[in-house]
Amino acid sequence: MTTWMRFLAACLPGLIAVLAAPAPTGPPNIVLILADDLGYSDLSCYGARGYRTPNLDRLAAQGTRFTSFYVAQAVCSASRAALLTGCYPNRIGILGALGPGSKTGINPAEWTLAEVLKTRGYATAIFGKWHLGDAPEFLPTRHGFDEYFGLPYSNDMWPLHPDSVNLPPDAARRKQGYPDLPLYAGERVALRPVTAAHQAQLTTWYTERAVDFIARHRDRPFFLYVPHAMPHVPQFVSEKFRGKSRAGLYADVIREIDWSVGEILKALRRHGLERRTLVIFTSDNGPWLLYGNHAGSAGPLREGKATTFEGGVRVPFIARWPGRIPRGRVCGELATTMDLLPTLARLAGAELRRDRRLDGGDIGPLLRGEPGARTPHEAFYYYWGRELQAVRSGPWKLHFPHTYPRPDPPGADGRPGRYTELRIGPALFNLETDPGETRDVAAEHPEVVRRLEALAEAARADLGDSATGREGNGVRPPGRLAE
Repeated sequence: MTTWMRFLAACLPGLIAVLAAPAPTGPPNIVLILADDLGYSDLSCYGARGYRTPNLDRLAAQGTRFTSFYVAQAVCSASRAALLTGCYPNRIGILGALGPGSKTGINPAEWTLAEVLKTRGYATAIFGKWHLGDAPEFLPTRHGFDEYFGLPYSNDMWPLHPDSVNLPPDAARRKQGYPDLPLYAGERVALRPVTAAHQAQLTTWYTERAVDFIARHRDRPFFLYVPHAMPHVPQFVSEKFRGKSRAGLYADVIREIDWSVGEILKALRRHGLERRTLVIFTSDNGPWLLYGNHAGSAGPLREGKATTFEGGVRVPFIARWPGRIPRGRVCGELATTMDLLPTLARLAGAELRRDRRLDGGDIGPLLRGEPGARTPHEAFYYYWGRELQAVRSGPWKLHFPHTYPRPDPPGADGRPGRYTELRIGPALFNLETDPGETRDVAAEHPEVVRRLEALAEAARADLGDSATGREGNGVRPPGRLAE
């Protein structure tokens, strides 16, 4: 017997035991990694060209990736509010992107995912961008997170951002009037001003803290939320990744995020936590196409951030939980960030409050790849602010008349282009055969149009619709600072 064969004979029983070992029982650790403005086709497992994302590709190969996964609105604060509360953002009054000194934020009466998991004894932490209010009562530590280190809002909300060049004068003055960008540790400002040199270290800092948190809490359930500042503009990358992609700054930034994912996965493996941990990676919305070569790609999808076309709201979603989630599977069923709260609550064995209506559903059967599992949603509603702009049910998507922005021309090298306002609707698309929303088939399917219009009416009654002057009877107020 050769040395190599003797080695295999010695290792094989242990390898078989590991592969055959049952998945651990009890509530899983949860790691939720969120990129900022990452496009649908910005990962190589989703079709990115010119660079590779090996750690995220490996995560997808070891788990399941979704091809019809949606955010609730294609903008920062609204999207994050939906992710953490399980609600359409207009239900809870969080719209757009909250700026420094905002008088509104997440209402203390809402229950975040972190608060739900704490009822089951989870340690909780957020390392990254919060963007749900920067007043003390709105900070993460008041909403279920034990630890917080990161920016309170977007990294472009500072006086140095170059987008004032092509902005209207009033918007440019607002940008230039922003206070110095702060970095928080808990409820304390740990660093101000955050400079360009500091921004280049944000991905590293968040990753180091995530790895340390895993080590400190390896013996109890934990929820680790890592909402990266990047690739939102202005883009910065650490020296170790500068030029590494050979495909420009944007690709360098994505490579560094991929590295960060790899470091977190290595920490889980080092502490023997892989089979006890559900890891999720997704984005808060599609690419900000206004920035040209500093924007990502929506691939086959139309438009990007700040629109209700697929390129704005459909994002990558990868989930891995060895022994529980099938390896190498692709799921085409519709799912949303709003589904994470009810799904993760059930996995953790947590009870949900009955006085808070949620819009998300349990996608556990989809994650587990159960035969015949289907989306929990009869319909998905595409809101921009308080305006209902489209509705999807099954493969069908109906746009209502609305305007939308398109870069013309896009910018370059960190400076934005200019938007042209266009108009669509009404228009019906079959997303299974036409994901790029190029061929209006409303005239061919009047019965589908009528059914989607009826679904939209139900949403207007519940959530409202500024386009038709409707006030929803199911909406709740945001948190507001006392006068």
